[in-house]
Amino acid sequence: MSDSHSHDLARHIKVYVGVFIALLVGTILTVTMYYIHFERMAVTVTIALFIATVKASLVAGFFMHLISEKKAIYSILLATVFFFASMMYLTVWSRGEMPRGTIYSSGKVNQSEPAAPASH
Repeated sequence: MSDSHSHDLARHIKVYVGVFIALLVGTILTVTMYYIHFERMAVTVTIALFIATVKASLVAGFFMHLISEKKAIYSILLATVFFFASMMYLTVWSRGEMPRGTIYSSGKVNQSEPAAPASH
């Protein structure tokens, strides 16, 4: 093995170990967020999603080697993020449009809209 090849390999191993340690720290932060209760649930969800995004970026960038890819990969990734965010927006936007008689997990029944007649 040449000396430059072993030096290059040692550099890659250091990068992978650094990413592994960062993922461990991210996992510890994620578990810690489970036990910390903020007054608003949106704060907890926002912090948890930020941690998950950083961890996913590390995995995609280093372990899937996307950090050294061409612009086409980034444009496809950007389109994926756009459509994912669009679907999440539509899900949240339609949250209040449940049919009458829907039973929620809290046990409440939605009585705000008239029920459609049942046809057999």
